[in-house]
Amino acid sequence: MRRVIFNQKGGVGKSTITCNLAAISALEGKRTLVIDLDVQGNTTHYLLGHKVNESDKTIAQFFKDSLSLSLFGSGASGIETLIHESPFPNLFVLPSHPELEPLQGRLESRFKIFKLKEALEKLEGFDAIYMDTPPVLNFYSQSALIAADKCLIPFDCDTFAREALYTLIQTVAEVKADHNENLHVEGIIVNQFQKQANLPRQLVEELIAEGLPVLGSMISPSVKVRESHSASQPLVHFVPTHKLTDEFRALYAEIHNS
Repeated sequence: MRRVIFNQKGGVGKSTITCNLAAISALEGKRTLVIDLDVQGNTTHYLLGHKVNESDKTIAQFFKDSLSLSLFGSGASGIETLIHESPFPNLFVLPSHPELEPLQGRLESRFKIFKLKEALEKLEGFDAIYMDTPPVLNFYSQSALIAADKCLIPFDCDTFAREALYTLIQTVAEVKADHNENLHVEGIIVNQFQKQANLPRQLVEELIAEGLPVLGSMISPSVKVRESHSASQPLVHFVPTHKLTDEFRALYAEIHNS
């Protein structure tokens, strides 16, 4: 199963949600791959404990190779050769790299938008794939939406985020109609949810009343998230018995039992 965590708004917790769901998947015994398509590389740092070096194999190398293919197929590395083991059992990472940014224009002009999908369809040995995306609809986020089966949308209980949510769902629908008939929105993940505050509760209730696929498992704000980022340890490893970890476990169970 290939999941993309997507929102065109920054700061909604895409990387945190991607890494923590993937870490639970790996802990459950599933061989799990995380693909970091955001040039900022936060997911890469969270799971590997460092930013990549110039010489490291990354997702940028995969896209560079797609530009250098000849009629005879030379110049391309298999995507499996670019994957890194994380410090956590069953959890693997295809890292981001700053070179993604300057590559984007060339990839768009050469219409390489289906390359990631084609590569992942051939990739063997993984039970689950999670893709983290940049906070914008660009070549890389579109590539992930085209390559995915399911889309999870983080929502941070903000009035402006609500307005953007409708546009985002329409974007996913257009990608489904034009490029990937298997894609569907698996659910909206309510992040930074303060259940004692009126506005977040009201916003969530209204989304549910409108028939939007809001997931029942919501994620609370906690300083433990930032601490786990600094430690480069997903919550199931950093604070296994914390309330926030339990919330991520409940979220994982919900999307896998639905």
